[in-house]
Amino acid sequence: MSDKAGSKPLTSSDPFTTHRPTKRLGQNFLTDSRIINRIIEELAPRSDETIIEIGPGTGALTSILIQRSQRVIAVEFDKNLAPALKERFKEYSNFLLLQADALETDFCVEILPAQCARLVANLPYNISTAILQRLIAQRHCLTDAVLMLQREVIERIQAPAGSSERGYLSVLTDAYCETEKLFDVAPSAFRPQPKVWSGVIRVKFRSELAAPVKSEALLWSLVSAGFQQKRKTILNNLRNATGELQEVIKQNGGASIVLCKAGVDLQRRAETLRVDEWVNLTRAME
Repeated sequence: MSDKAGSKPLTSSDPFTTHRPTKRLGQNFLTDSRIINRIIEELAPRSDETIIEIGPGTGALTSILIQRSQRVIAVEFDKNLAPALKERFKEYSNFLLLQADALETDFCVEILPAQCARLVANLPYNISTAILQRLIAQRHCLTDAVLMLQREVIERIQAPAGSSERGYLSVLTDAYCETEKLFDVAPSAFRPQPKVWSGVIRVKFRSELAAPVKSEALLWSLVSAGFQQKRKTILNNLRNATGELQEVIKQNGGASIVLCKAGVDLQRRAETLRVDEWVNLTRAME
């Protein structure tokens, strides 16, 4: 790790000061130093840890992470920002910049020789759900994450069974993660200012389901089908399942038989089911 006191300060000629955030990429750069410091405090990086940062932007968090972590791997999609980040932090041997798409990055490979890492990100609103699903898929090499998300997305993630906000993402996160809402962030903390509030959430990943099933692929096919049309009952949605799931349901006597075997009332909607009930439904077809 470098023993320098900090990264180079920005100047009027610095490419970060002239870079215009791209609406297509959903760029809103965090500029409020109080929020930046609070995120760092919540993450609490240690000198023996590898930290992944998705979307470093102008390096506001990066400059602090480099000082406090053994290694920082930053993933930046913007091909205009990546060279500027490399130049700004070129003197730091513990910094690696990947000009790459986080949705296609294999984090477990990139952190080697480390076996696990922690993650921090200010996620673009337009791909935040997809990235969270990607992180859950790679949870065996991620211990936890501190994420900036649109506040409404956090509400969906934490929606309990019975809430109208509950959906596929709620069940997926509930199954593999423990989440904690940390604080809200006003639009004024960003450049440019978004039209909505953001929030910061802590996500701790579990490597396995608390109640295992033989086929997790079947489980998530069921959940996806169950939420296909939220206003319909789970019976109707499973009756309208397609592809391989439809064949498995037929092989087990049909949707109503499967639901009865799992002890799920035929008139319930998917949003009312807990994770253990989805597991029972899957086991009824295994």
